[in-house]
Amino acid sequence: MSLKLQAIGTIPQQTVKVAEAAFPNGNTYITMRDELGVFFSDEPFAELFSSCGQPALSPWRLALVTIMQFAENLTDRQAADAVRGRIDWKYALGLELTDPGFNYSVLSDFRDRLLEGSSEQLILEKMLSRFTEKGLLKARGKQRTDSTHILAAIRTLNRLELTAETIIHTLNVLATVAPDWLKEWVPSEWYKRYEKNLNEYRLPQEKRERTLFAEMIGGDGYLLLNMIYSESAPEWLRFIPAVETMRQIWLQQYYLEEGVVNWRTKGNIPPPAVMISSPHDVDVRFCSNKRDKTWEGYKVHLTETCDADIPNLITSVQTTASTASDSSVTEKVHDELAQRELVPSEHLLDTTYGSVDLLLESHREYDIQLICPMRPDNSWQSRTEGCYDISQFTIDWENQKVLCPQGKVSVYWKETKRSGEARIGAKFD
Repeated sequence: MSLKLQAIGTIPQQTVKVAEAAFPNGNTYITMRDELGVFFSDEPFAELFSSCGQPALSPWRLALVTIMQFAENLTDRQAADAVRGRIDWKYALGLELTDPGFNYSVLSDFRDRLLEGSSEQLILEKMLSRFTEKGLLKARGKQRTDSTHILAAIRTLNRLELTAETIIHTLNVLATVAPDWLKEWVPSEWYKRYEKNLNEYRLPQEKRERTLFAEMIGGDGYLLLNMIYSESAPEWLRFIPAVETMRQIWLQQYYLEEGVVNWRTKGNIPPPAVMISSPHDVDVRFCSNKRDKTWEGYKVHLTETCDADIPNLITSVQTTASTASDSSVTEKVHDELAQRELVPSEHLLDTTYGSVDLLLESHREYDIQLICPMRPDNSWQSRTEGCYDISQFTIDWENQKVLCPQGKVSVYWKETKRSGEARIGAKFD
């Protein structure tokens, strides 16, 4: 679809009059339109659309619908119905009351365009610019960051189910893109063995039987991979995403010893941080824990303002694997806020986001004061009665001196790095 730039900011008079009559005391979206105007225009989205073909719906309206849809937790169908039937939505979008709206599938297509064009941050950036213009957002204030879980849209699989689902998925893909090549060599018993979906199988329950079943699947998988990587096979088969995913899963779940397929035991498998959990979403990791919550999927880290005199507004969104450490996000958040000229003076964080290095680097790079509980001291001194731990020493950072519990002042101070970490050594007579 091509993009035909449309005018924004004009609200049909009929819509204005009906909206004023229907909502005399104001409404969220009517107030939003009256106070903030229009967040977006079509121009920033132009690169996501073709320059020829059937004209697309106005991207700025689809972007605003996406925000309103999220605010009310609506499905695509419900959001499309709201555009057709709700006066406040038509008012915010600048539509005639008789506008028929659009098919709900347009919203999914618009989100796909944002992702394919690496423009997923575009909507947030334009909103932040508008909030800044209106004085609702400012730099050098207070901001806080915390994370929440995102469940992956996949079925949770154990290791045996994972390998079975992987080979079924790969065969289905190959049967679609290279049916003639597959028919030439595939063993006849595979048609019965892998014709069903995984949920239609009754997998073995006994440990020995499950191991034998897993190794049978492993042998079939190695045969399939050997045929794909053989000289007689089309070379492009190797670059199919499903094939590459299967190759990685087989490395993680099996190993060959003198030509014999072996199912990896519990102590011989990769850690959860790198283990693929589903052939349908290779970035999902299992399992993650946050307080009493365990899940399979991702984490989203949200940063928002928390000043008393302005609304709380999200300024940064970072999505990571569920097993990624929170501390790996802190520096990324600061870099992003610096690019948007929204660096805070104080940044409030949980313990998992902070470290001594981050505390020092944040102050040095961006003049940000990190405020977070530090991790407890696990040194042997802190666990031994009668010993001095770090909390009993007073550090004078400005003069580079340390006062010990007996009142002695250090005579030596040196900053070094060990294993990539900054360290400070202090010595006493």
